[in-house]
Amino acid sequence: MRRSRRATLLIALWDIGAPTALYYGLRAAGVSVFSALLAGAMLPALSTAVQWIRQRHLDALGGFGAGMMLMSLIVSAIGGSPRFLLARDGWVTGVGGLWFAATARARRPLVYLSAQPLFDGRFRSDGTPWDVLWEHEPRFRRIWRVSTVIWGATMLADGAARIAMAYTLPVDSVPALGALLWPITIGFLQVVNGAYYEIAGLWRITSGRVRTGDYRVDEAGTPAVGPEPAEPART
Repeated sequence: MRRSRRATLLIALWDIGAPTALYYGLRAAGVSVFSALLAGAMLPALSTAVQWIRQRHLDALGGFGAGMMLMSLIVSAIGGSPRFLLARDGWVTGVGGLWFAATARARRPLVYLSAQPLFDGRFRSDGTPWDVLWEHEPRFRRIWRVSTVIWGATMLADGAARIAMAYTLPVDSVPALGALLWPITIGFLQVVNGAYYEIAGLWRITSGRVRTGDYRVDEAGTPAVGPEPAEPART
């Protein structure tokens, strides 16, 4: 899990930091605002391509990122004014927020699919697979659906702020401010979701301290619904 989280952090740093650094480097070399923004838009696609080449598949979060990257490239290809390109991240993030919110009522919400590979059976767990908890614990399902809505609403707010910055602030200040907004948004999501998980009792459910379903799990991870079998009488 630690390796996966470190890899995710490095990818995020590349996707945020590299385009910003390239933009200001090109601007210092005399490149136009439009060309510098267009060049920076291409860099994050490299991380998605590397993941695909190394793993030959994309997980739920990787698939979401690939979709957002494709949308970003399409918006960049449309062209327009420099401010239109500056607003690109805002439009893409806003659509991403709608995407998150739409999955809240799906069979498995996007936040659940993203968190499961990192935490299932590894963090505050009694060994019960999350798929079993999903099938038998209504409270567990509700927590992940609400968390997905929180992500969607936050991303919509982030996107709106980026669009406002793109059309109101000095052009050359927007890339740096946009990069600074990412850790603020992610930090907000971590704090709010972490507090919600504790209040809603997510980790009490995964650790087995609170369960509403009448089931147990055998050594193979298969749920057996019903009460525990009675112990044989001692003679």
